Amino acid sequence: MSPRIALIGFGEAGRTFAAAGEWRATVRVFDIKTLDPATAPAMRAAYAAHGVIGCETLAQALDGADIVLSLVTADQAAPAAQAAAQDIPPGALFCDLNSVSPGTKTRNAAVLEAAGGRYVDVAVMSPVQPAALTAPLLVSGPHGEDGAAMLRSIGFSKVQPCGASIGAASATKMVRSVMVKGIEALTAEMLLAGRAAGVTDGVLRSLGGDWPQKADYNLDRMLAHGTRRAAEMEEVVATLSELGIDPLMTRGTVARQRAMGTLLAGADMPQDLEAKLALLDERHPERASTPAGRSAA
Repeated sequence: MSPRIALIGFGEAGRTFAAAGEWRATVRVFDIKTLDPATAPAMRAAYAAHGVIGCETLAQALDGADIVLSLVTADQAAPAAQAAAQDIPPGALFCDLNSVSPGTKTRNAAVLEAAGGRYVDVAVMSPVQPAALTAPLLVSGPHGEDGAAMLRSIGFSKVQPCGASIGAASATKMVRSVMVKGIEALTAEMLLAGRAAGVTDGVLRSLGGDWPQKADYNLDRMLAHGTRRAAEMEEVVATLSELGIDPLMTRGTVARQRAMGTLLAGADMPQDLEAKLALLDERHPERASTPAGRSAA
């Protein structure tokens, strides 16, 4: 008998995994946006478009589940765990795939375990698109081996246990994000300064022939997901603080990611680097307030 799967959250990750899984027609999904009259119609339409069983309450989604995949924004990871604890079936695996600190996951685990669930710390170690079910997953915790086996059984092909401690998987992801999302933020800052000075092309050439493509990709990720990534980086700040490291650079990453995440404001994603730089000229406050820096680089 196939495991009964529940998804909490139906954003990019939830939709990507559901679309790739052979279980899409049977998975039960709940997203908090169905509780808001302003966002509920669009979320119900997303359920229908992906062919999943959309639920009006979390309790409906969790009913009878063998495995729960929590795929919410970082700031909602703890509330989602607390809400799930009210209705999680005894013995169900709760796979917390959210980008949050080891401390947050430890607290989430305590809540779920007290309610009879089996908590699994899972870190997604690449963008979910285009990888989908081939995205590498690190898994840890006392139920990590069981969680890894269940994740493989539902189609995830790159699942790696990394220890019996809650937080081992998430710590790896959080510390890695210092570099990955920090480089994105530095890219934005470099390009803003390059445009202001009129030297963008020269700076990119000096870094290497592939840097225009890297810069385009990094801007794309921030423009599309900067708000969510800023919330994730707040968890990285918490992680570093838990480790006794002053997150000097990472606080700046939070601010840059958040600022970049506001710029599209519903507009379509610019298709190339020059178009993205033009968007920065038009909408980023540090560019719009510097008319002298409007020249193309």
